[in-house]
Amino acid sequence: MLLKIDNIEFAYSSVPVLNDISLDLEGPEFVSILGPNGVGKSTLIHCINKILSPTSGAVFIDGKDVKDVKIKELAKQVGYVPYSSNDAFPLTVVDTVLMGRHPHSRWGSLDEDLNIVYDTLKTLGISHLAMRPFNEISAGQHQKVMLARGLVQDSKILLLDEPTSNLDIRHQLSITKLLKNLSVERQILVVMISHDINIASKFADEIILMHQGRIFDVGPPEKVITEDNLRKVYGVASSVIFDEGRPHVILKDALPMEEGDEPRSPAMAEARKAKAAGTTGYKNVPLEKGEI
Repeated sequence: MLLKIDNIEFAYSSVPVLNDISLDLEGPEFVSILGPNGVGKSTLIHCINKILSPTSGAVFIDGKDVKDVKIKELAKQVGYVPYSSNDAFPLTVVDTVLMGRHPHSRWGSLDEDLNIVYDTLKTLGISHLAMRPFNEISAGQHQKVMLARGLVQDSKILLLDEPTSNLDIRHQLSITKLLKNLSVERQILVVMISHDINIASKFADEIILMHQGRIFDVGPPEKVITEDNLRKVYGVASSVIFDEGRPHVILKDALPMEEGDEPRSPAMAEARKAKAAGTTGYKNVPLEKGEI
């Protein structure tokens, strides 16, 4: 399944977030999106799955513009695991994950759907949570349940917004390895936003590095994860070594942000303009998760 992103742009009111984004991605492949807070990583994911509509440009799946695809049909093709869920209803874990089967539900399919749900819970090592209320489990367990709900959609494209954010390092590694293996076993395209450069480098087939709402670099980890790229995009000094053919980053120090330096996100650019104008500007500046 081919995912084509054709010159999309997106802005909140007058604040640009994405600028001239073009990509061709095709499964089976495991792709990781990296970049500082506020550069538009989540916005890009939301434009792919119709949560947001691009200001201009288009997203195509197998040649069809997603704006012309009905939501239920799109859900069969594109699975989505959000950064976090505000679901507070007292459903069991099984019922919560079962919601991911809605695009495929039909008369008499419940037994088949439940088998898929329980198999997925077993794969993620959370079968013991099956009958627990979803709103009473830990943050890490919550994240795994949301991942299970995305996996049971059985889609050819799986989008994940920091799916390991609430997990300890052992589970971050095991879940990312699982997603890498699923891309091969299920012959699907897995696209994951991550803030862990080393885990992304270890498992990703391709890295998309974003900066200032644009794609700064794209390619295999050994091409994208370089000391120069990390200095320009993240503002950090680092040393990049290779382990089993994969780049591994050793961080050294954060570089001082000079007044003349380019801002690293559109939101930072707006804040700088507001400061120069003598106003705070924060009220109308949309910040992504963790932006300071």
